[in-house]
Amino acid sequence: MNKKTIQDIEVHGKKVLCRVDFNVPQDENGAITDDTRIRAALPTIQYLLQQGTRLILVSHLGRPKGITPKYTLAPVAVRLSQLLGQQVPLAPTSIGPEAEAAAAALENGHALLLENVRYYPEEEKNDAEFARKLASLAELYVNDAFGTAHRAHASTEGVAHLLPGVAGFLMQKELDYLGSALENPKRPFVAILGGAKVKDKIGVIRQLLERVDTLIIGGGMAYTFLKAKGYEIGKSLLDESNLEFCSEVMQSAGDRLLLPVDVITTDHNPFADGEAACNTAVCAADAIPADLEGADIGPATIQRFSSVVKQAGTVVWNGPMGIFEFAKFAEGTRAVAKALAESGAVSIIGGGDSAAAVQQMGFADAMSHISTGGGASLEFLEGKSLPGVEALQEK
Repeated sequence: MNKKTIQDIEVHGKKVLCRVDFNVPQDENGAITDDTRIRAALPTIQYLLQQGTRLILVSHLGRPKGITPKYTLAPVAVRLSQLLGQQVPLAPTSIGPEAEAAAAALENGHALLLENVRYYPEEEKNDAEFARKLASLAELYVNDAFGTAHRAHASTEGVAHLLPGVAGFLMQKELDYLGSALENPKRPFVAILGGAKVKDKIGVIRQLLERVDTLIIGGGMAYTFLKAKGYEIGKSLLDESNLEFCSEVMQSAGDRLLLPVDVITTDHNPFADGEAACNTAVCAADAIPADLEGADIGPATIQRFSSVVKQAGTVVWNGPMGIFEFAKFAEGTRAVAKALAESGAVSIIGGGDSAAAVQQMGFADAMSHISTGGGASLEFLEGKSLPGVEALQEK
């Protein structure tokens, strides 16, 4: 997508409203447990501050119902201040006299963070008056929140019709990597899809099937494909309404589709009963006992998947291979991440659980790009237009 970026316009000394994605995970006390999303926005924020802008940052956090102190951006303002080495005050509101006063008090080269924009129901309704009040704080609009670009909200789409809107560096990087993977991938082009349900990935499977040399299916969704082949899958996850879709995919993909040939099974649910209660076994994918559940890919599958990944030119990966949150069922995801890290391929991790897994397992630095937007990257890979991107100015 050929959108203008912050380097294509004059920003020096201007008041800039910048949509960022600071929707970071926190513990029960409100402490930030992973600041990846804040760090990802730093190149754009630092560039704009160096250009002497008066920078007004806007973000959501969680899904608050009205003003909910639990979802305050105060801890984010503290962390951002530490990372930037300058104080970033938190305005008590997103719009109205207090936000206007805080914005008016800003000096060139300094930033302000508005309080959680989702405190206002008008944000998600893309309310025109709410967007106008947000836009009134600034002269230019920058969207650097790829993770929310698939939502037509006031701060992601509405404002871009009221102020000249351009992409930040993170948004540009996301569009460049995901766009080139779809339009001009280095081959062989391999897509790895995992996660729980087939229904969440139908659009992506359809799109990628037309483009990839190999489509690898793992995770919970693989069992619906195995069931569609007529295999016994025991108590494994089954998306019964999409068995026919899986049959169609297998028929049209032929040998371009790779499914597990063996799996790690468990006799207990680790989330409900704890990992210690789980007895594991390696089972052939076509003979999972009726009382067991598939929870990860097995050793022969790991070897098969890893071999394809190591020979790839481009790999897009979205969704883990098993219940990676537990050590007993993390080996498949770890092995695929390791193969990808050692492959030399252009490696694009499509946000969500896959991103969390490669971060936790220590492979993040070896990946070409880790998307900050789970839902947005999925919709982009589906070929859907993203409202937050569409609204920005063309080059």
